[in-house]
Amino acid sequence: MNIVFMGSPDFAIPSLEKIHQSAHTIKAVVSNVDKRRGRGSGKMPTPVKAKALELGLPVIEVEDLRSDKFAAQLAELDADLFVVVAFRILPKKVLEIPRIGSVNLHASLLPKFRGAAPIHWAVMQGEKKTGCTIFFLDEKVDTGRIILQKETAIGELETTGEVYERLMYMGSYTLVEALDLIEHGTYKAVTQNDEMATPAPKLFKEHCHLDFNRSAKEVHDHIRGLSPFPTAWAEYDGEKMNVYRSKPGPVLSAEAGEIIIKDGKFLVGCLGGTVEILEMQLPGKRRMRAEEYLKGYDFDGKLM
Repeated sequence: MNIVFMGSPDFAIPSLEKIHQSAHTIKAVVSNVDKRRGRGSGKMPTPVKAKALELGLPVIEVEDLRSDKFAAQLAELDADLFVVVAFRILPKKVLEIPRIGSVNLHASLLPKFRGAAPIHWAVMQGEKKTGCTIFFLDEKVDTGRIILQKETAIGELETTGEVYERLMYMGSYTLVEALDLIEHGTYKAVTQNDEMATPAPKLFKEHCHLDFNRSAKEVHDHIRGLSPFPTAWAEYDGEKMNVYRSKPGPVLSAEAGEIIIKDGKFLVGCLGGTVEILEMQLPGKRRMRAEEYLKGYDFDGKLM
């Protein structure tokens, strides 16, 4: 099939590479416009644009998805299918351009975790499994008919970063498998059950503040679900402490947020138990394991 691929971040790169290696033809790659990605640097291409240029593929940069010029550029490509991975919400007039339709790779088992941060929310909510879904796009976000799904377990100590890495590659294989099914007409598109849908909205600073009045497992899931980015945090001695790794600790009598240093472990009181902080970062310091911090700091008081 003739395909137009749309994506911007690194999550989409394995999918772009897998399609490029397949029997399908990528007519063009659509990505966001170049922008500054660090202080003092010039404008940089998106990871997807950089990879597309490396592969010798034509690139269309787009700022306004609703522009007539963009729609005309796409129509000229005579695509069978648009393939979208970690991109933006396409307007109806764009969705209707390709002969077959537009498909998306989503990093959850839809209809669970519809939205911008499906991996984060799955880990934060202590899910034991997640996966990836290939589905036809429609005008609403993440609601289209499902073509193919694959599952993977979430380990009790796994972070969002680790699950993200696995789904990035697992999703690329699943996507090419779905494209082959579409090409041969051997798929059965399944309508999603909206009553089973759960939200996975974009994360903001307020989502990242730790609440030690919750159970140790809930606090632990919150920490790993936000690691490595945007990162869980708590206030210690009037300053922000970032927390990257943890595990449920022993059941001890402690107030919510109370710091307990016991047997070389950094424990914090939670509802009905403790959480052990394994990796953290104080202001002006590098990210370190808790035992490294304990060699140079006397922690006392509470995390707020």
